Amino acid sequence: MMERRDERDAGDMVGRKRLRLSSDEGSDLFDSLPDDIVLLVLAKLSSSARSPRDFINVLSTCTRLNRLALQPAVLKEAGTNTVAVRAKNWSDSAHRFLKQCVRAGSTEATYFLGMIRFYCMEGRKFGAALIAKAAIRNHVPALYSLAIMQFNGSGGDKSSKDLLAGCALCARAGDLGHIDSIRELGYCYQDGYGVPRNLKGARSLLTRAAAMEVACCVRASSEDVIRKCETRLDAIMSFKTVPGANPGLGHAYWAGSGLQFSPRETHPANRFLLEWFAIQADSGSDPGRVGGVKLCSDLNCGRSETRENEFRRCSGCANVRYCSRGCQAHDWKVRHKFECSPMPQLVHHAVDEGF
Repeated sequence: MMERRDERDAGDMVGRKRLRLSSDEGSDLFDSLPDDIVLLVLAKLSSSARSPRDFINVLSTCTRLNRLALQPAVLKEAGTNTVAVRAKNWSDSAHRFLKQCVRAGSTEATYFLGMIRFYCMEGRKFGAALIAKAAIRNHVPALYSLAIMQFNGSGGDKSSKDLLAGCALCARAGDLGHIDSIRELGYCYQDGYGVPRNLKGARSLLTRAAAMEVACCVRASSEDVIRKCETRLDAIMSFKTVPGANPGLGHAYWAGSGLQFSPRETHPANRFLLEWFAIQADSGSDPGRVGGVKLCSDLNCGRSETRENEFRRCSGCANVRYCSRGCQAHDWKVRHKFECSPMPQLVHHAVDEGF
């Protein structure tokens, strides 16, 4: 038994010596790692990278990482920031990378490329199919985007609208905690738009959306604003809507409650749309697309009309248009309530009259 132990100790010493010698000679111990472990590390990087560059830099490190990083098991885990290509960096290689991620099964890449193909590259059918594929996997932004497309009949004519499908998609996204979907469904019940009119249900949904929005503001606000929110907590339960009123007007109450609504975080897909159409407008390469067909007036949306007069205009001034009630309500709180008529007209009238 002692002899076996001595042999084992001798073997360990030889192994440590070889490892030390290989390190001293400059060889890379990374090569000794099994592919399975490297794939797990790359999959974690793919899901948590802060930008596409963080992931792409790995591809240029060595041949082995380049080969393994493009494996379906890694690309399937690609997260939102990994596939968030900027419009100014759009190229054939970026397009190929997104398609590889889609084929591997990345839900984020499926939605991102679907939005690009539907709104930017005129691939309406293929883009809608990709967005629907992501929605089937319960991707919340895809569910809401598909609902907007159903409400507006995007990609077709007015007869292409499917209000019931839009309400069903909003209900599913609302169950997953999407505030704009809950608000959209609330207004559908309020107006009888796609569903039977139900004012009690509408009030419940709109109250829920307002409460969730306040909670988000509380988490992102300073202690001073938090104290103001606590003193007005009863406002959540007393929130009322007026049938037929401007969708944004009901939220004006919160402006007087001490809450400061900041612009919502822009999804990388919407940011791409905004940058894409800004580049097209600056270059003048596609004047009919940018000038003839309008964009949603919410500065964080970026969706464009797929036909003339597809989006609904503001009932107060008719100078802005929105793809959805969610965009209208948000833009009202952060910007449009300071611009909407009749206030601008009253000011101009007062100036003209010499006051």
